[in-house]
Amino acid sequence: MQVFKFGGASVKNADNIKNITSIISTYNSSELLVVVSAINKTTNKLESVINTFFNQNGDYFGYLDEVKTEHFQILQELFEDSSHPIFNEIANAFVEVEWILEEEPQDTFDYLYDQIVSLGEILSSRIIAAYLKHTGMQAQWIDARDYIQTDNTYREATVNWQLTEDRIRRDLPEILDEYIVITQGFIGSTSENFTTTLGREGSDYSAAIFASCLNAEDITIWKDVPGVLNADPKWFAETELIPELSYTDAIELTYYGATVIHPKTIKPLQNKKITLNVRSFLNPDKAGTVIRTTNQTLPVPSFIFKVEQVFINIQPRDFSFIVEDNLSYIFNLLHKHRIKINMMHNSAISFAISVDNTGSNINSLLEELEKRFKVSVQTGLELITIRYYNQQTIERVLVNKEIIRELKDQYTCQILVKDLNE
Repeated sequence: MQVFKFGGASVKNADNIKNITSIISTYNSSELLVVVSAINKTTNKLESVINTFFNQNGDYFGYLDEVKTEHFQILQELFEDSSHPIFNEIANAFVEVEWILEEEPQDTFDYLYDQIVSLGEILSSRIIAAYLKHTGMQAQWIDARDYIQTDNTYREATVNWQLTEDRIRRDLPEILDEYIVITQGFIGSTSENFTTTLGREGSDYSAAIFASCLNAEDITIWKDVPGVLNADPKWFAETELIPELSYTDAIELTYYGATVIHPKTIKPLQNKKITLNVRSFLNPDKAGTVIRTTNQTLPVPSFIFKVEQVFINIQPRDFSFIVEDNLSYIFNLLHKHRIKINMMHNSAISFAISVDNTGSNINSLLEELEKRFKVSVQTGLELITIRYYNQQTIERVLVNKEIIRELKDQYTCQILVKDLNE
């Protein structure tokens, strides 16, 4: 039994959907569950819908119409007959969001976000399931919300693993005996049947959840890159494919910000010793990267770059130390404002962190911190993480850079820098 996950780029238009259909068709005789993301950039556009709707400061129906137009254009290119039932299915999916938008917002932003933004995965999965059937394959669409059960932490829900596993094992093995199953990434449901999401880019995690609960042989994440590279091609002109990774190295790379795999994906697979393949949907015959139990270390240093970093240095206003009570207070504020730490360092009288510049929630955090601490802030910085570093690799990334803070352990070096050219 296998699990495939296709991201937004792989389903961004009709030609790409035809391409992944060709990939799926080669596994038509196998038990296969396919998890799909929203069509390219749809999530961003639906975020524009919720932002303008909640703040009542923009044409949210206009943004939704853009999404609708794009999806119906894809339908017209995939299906010659406009009376095909999928046209009504997609229209009805939009109606559910339109009902929400017809009244002024009454619920919290996070709740409304999940009800609206989740539409993207519903649309893409329905289209792909219908097209697979159209080409003659035995495919069945299922709603991930019927299976992935979560708490009520909207926008980053926690999975109820026991209930999720019970539901998946109760129904899906029998369905997989007869059909290729198509479902959604990113979304789940509360016990009250309200839609939740698993965090931005959470479709990889959804695939890992299904794979773990079904005891899959392996899982393949299909990307627009050859596999896991030792650096992002937009930062390095020359990158190298890493053919094999240990679970530990993969977890470390995702923790520090490597975007090729969602950070939560690896652990459920490691627990069940399920192999994870990262392959290119553009070159499906290539092997890509295999992530599994291995004693192999990375064959080359790996580089992770995070820009638009905010460096926050926190010191007590009195003569107290940065110990458990102050740290507890600081971490509670970070959790409250949904801010994740990319780098941290503490001494007796200071605690320093680097975080993504996520906008207004950073300002809200700083306001609360300043009530109790002396706070200094630097913005516009870049965080460079090197896994399996040496001095040569460090020097390579420090050209025209001023070091703000540097941390090292046996395997990993993190350097927060300012660009001297700016």
